[in-house]
Formats: sequence, structure tokens, C-alpha cells
Amino acid sequence: MKIAHLILTRRFAGSERYAVELANVQARAGHEVHFILCRSAAENRPDAIAHRLDAKVRITRVPDLFRRWHARRAIARIAPEVSHAHLSGACRALHGASNAGLRVATLHIHYKPAQHARLDALIAIAPWQLAAIPLPLREHSAQIDNWTLPSSASESARERIRAAHGISPSAFLFGALGRCEPGKGFDVLIEAWKRAGLPKERARLAIVGQGTAWKVLRHAAPADVLMPGFVTDTRDWLEAFDAFVSPARREPFGLVLLEAMNARLPILASASDGAKHLAAQIGTPLFPIDDADALAARLRELYEAHPPRRDYGMSRFDITARSAEIEAFYRRELKR
Repeated sequence: MKIAHLILTRRFAGSERYAVELANVQARAGHEVHFILCRSAAENRPDAIAHRLDAKVRITRVPDLFRRWHARRAIARIAPEVSHAHLSGACRALHGASNAGLRVATLHIHYKPAQHARLDALIAIAPWQLAAIPLPLREHSAQIDNWTLPSSASESARERIRAAHGISPSAFLFGALGRCEPGKGFDVLIEAWKRAGLPKERARLAIVGQGTAWKVLRHAAPADVLMPGFVTDTRDWLEAFDAFVSPARREPFGLVLLEAMNARLPILASASDGAKHLAAQIGTPLFPIDDADALAARLRELYEAHPPRRDYGMSRFDITARSAEIEAFYRRELKR
């Protein structure tokens, strides 16, 4: 099958990870896979996108200026059987594309008529997204879970990261990971951390990631809160943590929660849509969104308990199985 993925953002984050990992596994399975992205997403920097693609994936770089128009031209040249869009710009690029074949989008956030109504089929990553899709298009939609790739930390990652940032080997390190933007709720975490009043020499907090709100968060956070910005070795940082915190206001699925489970970390999570979908796997009560007092209480409880790492049932989130499910969805919709 000839498949073209489109994503027209510049920096690597959760939705970009989904698109890249799906393209890679499809190419390794023998499909002819094309990946259309902006030239700026192929720059030589750690948070770019292109360098993460498998050598078997055929990359098309389009100019950032008038990117949607250039993406449509690229689609017309490739003439795929399936064009799979990710996020707003890519979805809009498919609206006027010729020779696009089946036009599919993954709902990385939620259904938006201006982006999705004119496409042929949709993939929801969580059940709650389906209700907003109009019935005619919902009949051409499927809910398919996200996934996480098996991974392990590099040798001595915990000791190396803690030593580099002045964190005692015996300190209990709470960690959050994600793009620094309002929807992630890191401002609530910082406020809860202040209210929790944990002993500074024995408890630490790290917020790992960059984004538009990073400077505001850094200004609001106490000096002992570690904020290293964007990192490439996220699995190593998870190894350095003792517990994972997701204070998100909006988390459609929660790929980062799967990554924390893969690292076997105890999890504190707000009652976002994604966390509610994964609540059975998380196994601990969710705290209310935007409730700094409730989160502060949970931080104190977890610190006092010092829970060990634990195993989660992860077979449901296997990429090979989910990729096969997506391929079956493509084939079903192509026949229809």
C-alpha cells in the first residue's frame, strides 16, 4: 500500500511522535510510506522531526511559507492510496488535494469541523472523541488506542542525571514531562509543590520539556525545581524519577502516561479525558483538574509512602497490533 503521512509542525512532541512511529512501522512492514513535512522540521536540531524517521520512509520537505499549498502539490505528485494527516495544518492541506486517495486524519486533540468535516475517515485515539463526530462521518471512524515503544534507559542514567543536576541519590524525585503550555497544567503543579511543603533536602521536583510557557513557569517555580527544557533522552529522565505527575487540564490520550508506565513509575494524574481512559491501567485515584490543594495532598501522601516501581499491563499498547488495526481500517474504508 502507498501511504503518505502529513504533519506540518516544526517541533517534535507527542503528536509528531505518533506520526513518526506509525510511518516507521508501516515502512518496515513493506508499505511504500512517504512523509511530508516542513523544511524547518528537517533542521539540524534536537527537537526537529525528520531525523527520527526510518531510512525506509521517503521524506518530502516543503517550504514553510505556503506550506499547505506545497503539501497539496506533493500529494498530487505522490498519488498515494491513503493520505493520513496529523494536526490542523495537515488536515487543511488535504481539503483541496487531488490524487490524495483516502483522506484520513487522526484526532490528536478533538474533532474540529473546520479541520475534519471534509475528510473521508477519522481515527480517534480515545472513545470520548467519537461523540462529537457527526453521525455520517462517525460511520467512517474508528477508535484505536495509542501505543508506546518498548525502551530502556541507558546505563547508569539515574545516577548520571542526578549527579549532573545536584539531586541526592536518596532524594525522592517527582517528575513531569511534556510541552510547557497551559493545557499541561504545570502551573498547577508548581503551586501544589509550594503548598505541599515537602522537605527540600529529601524531596525534589523536575519539569522536563520546553514550550511557550517555559519562561513564565520558570519565574513562578521555586529555585530548587529543576527545569532543564527540551531533552532527547526522555527514557533516561524517567529512570531518574521516583514518581510521575500529570497535572494536565487537557490530555486527549496521554502518551506520556504510557511512557511513565513503561518506566514502571507510580503515577499521579489529573482527571483529564486521557487519564480517565487509562484509569484502570494507572491504578491510583485521579485528582480534580486545576485543584492545587488536592494535588499537594497527593504529593505529600506519595512522598510519605515512597512506593516502589510497579509493573503495568502494557500488551494493549503494542505498536505492531495497533498498526495492523490501522491498516485494517484503511482497507475497510478504501473498499467503502
